[in-house]
Amino acid sequence: MSKFRRPEQLDLLPYIAKWLALAGLVALLAGSASALFLLSLDHATQWRETHPWVIWLLPVAGFAVGLAYHLIGKPVDAGNNLIIDEIHDPKKIVPLRMVPMVLIGTVVSHLFGASVGREGTAVQMGGALADQLTHVFRLRREDRRVILMAGISAGFASVFGTPLAGALFGLEVLAIGRMRYDALFPCVVAAIVADQVGQAWGVVHTHYVIGEVVPVQLWSVMAVVVAGIVFGLTGLLFATATHKLGAFVKRLITYSPLRPFAGGLLIAVAVWALGSNHYIDVDKYIGLGIPSIVQSFQMPMAPWDWLGKMVFTVVSLGTGFKGGEVTPLFYIGATLGNALAPLLHLPFGMLAGIGFVAVFAGAANTPLATIVMAMELFGPEIAPLAAIACIASYLVSGHTGIYHAQRVGHSKHHRPLPEEIRLSDIKQFHAQSESASERKVTLVGEEK
Repeated sequence: MSKFRRPEQLDLLPYIAKWLALAGLVALLAGSASALFLLSLDHATQWRETHPWVIWLLPVAGFAVGLAYHLIGKPVDAGNNLIIDEIHDPKKIVPLRMVPMVLIGTVVSHLFGASVGREGTAVQMGGALADQLTHVFRLRREDRRVILMAGISAGFASVFGTPLAGALFGLEVLAIGRMRYDALFPCVVAAIVADQVGQAWGVVHTHYVIGEVVPVQLWSVMAVVVAGIVFGLTGLLFATATHKLGAFVKRLITYSPLRPFAGGLLIAVAVWALGSNHYIDVDKYIGLGIPSIVQSFQMPMAPWDWLGKMVFTVVSLGTGFKGGEVTPLFYIGATLGNALAPLLHLPFGMLAGIGFVAVFAGAANTPLATIVMAMELFGPEIAPLAAIACIASYLVSGHTGIYHAQRVGHSKHHRPLPEEIRLSDIKQFHAQSESASERKVTLVGEEK
């Protein structure tokens, strides 16, 4: 007689209980931190808008934040890339100092007029706070990876009010073309609970109304594919420009606190110089720019608004101001979609909404998270066309991205790349491959 076998579902109960508790605790920490951050950011933005002269203090603010990171923040200066690296190759616990440093640094950046986002701050706080539980509960190496992913999901979900997109972002952002399903349950729990925690603290997220959504027909699909290609190239341009400017500034200015000082001075002078221009409202390009994003869903915008925001954001991030890239990417995508709408004979609001998520999809290599984000923010009707644009953007952007610690899990195209290679190492890999090919051709020629 065969022995009685316990149903495998019973073996899941300890796993579910364990990750319900751990993910819930991560969500409580990350959601509360995001709430503090968002409420502080609201006050900082309101104060800056009523005191426009404060832009002249941006160089001083940049120097102060840069000096703080120079003196005590070097172990956490890598930001999001540090979190991603620790998930792929765990070495040591993310220092808790990352939380207050990135929170204060980002609020100061917004207070004085830098063009930065907020996702980077929330993700770093969520990851750093989650990693502190590794010591408390003596988690194993694999469990530590999962809890860091849950921290990313919790931070993203609570800062944008998109729990399902946040859960997917934590799973998808680590490697191009590959997701880790062993962290699915913890990431979903952490994202949903963190969003609820933020709301319980009084956080109110911006509501976007896109209006008419055209039916899925041949013309609308073709038009959205064209728009998706443009969005992907824009995401590629943003990521490349930010990384190249950052590398250039590091070579040019060796003393790190002077980099944001120089960037702040450049931004302040640009705001002053363009302030009297009747055609360019330069104040729209500093800070988060949420009012302009909302406006892009409602009426035609200046066709260069996306470029203006990109320039100010690239300068801010490239010179070392703290914050994220995602909200500026939302701005760039929404205003670019607004500009493309009449050319493609599509509604302003609809294409602005698609651009909102599609530029981010290309720049961050997270098409699934952005498709779900479109549904959470704009409703399910936009899903088919948003999916087409996000996938097109993702493919066109190539193997670049705003997170250089991201790995290649599966190449987007047929050109082979080593698995687990960092995005920042791809250029060197291609150079070495070309050099090896040239040597091989030379040797063959000599043998003949």
